[in-house]
Amino acid sequence: MDEQDILHHLLEIEAQSLSLVTDAQAEADRRITEAENKNRSRYEERYGTETAAQDERYGKELALIKEDYERQLEEYRQSLEAMSADTDAFRKFIDACLEGDF
Repeated sequence: MDEQDILHHLLEIEAQSLSLVTDAQAEADRRITEAENKNRSRYEERYGTETAAQDERYGKELALIKEDYERQLEEYRQSLEAMSADTDAFRKFIDACLEGDF
């Protein structure tokens, strides 16, 4: 083989190497993208499941708190209604305050 044939052969090998490297990089990029998509899908599924569970727990807890609040408020209203107003003592207190005897 003469020098030109050797150089031509080396250039062909270099071109083949470049092609192999390019193909390998494309395959690596494809696999990375595929893995990212798979992981993103798995994450979104788990995130959706967990947020749905948290929302359900939140709704139940909120309902229980509202029920307890309403019960306590009603008990307080009933206790206020059960109290008798001592209007005579209140008038005497106001009169004393206005006269400066307090």
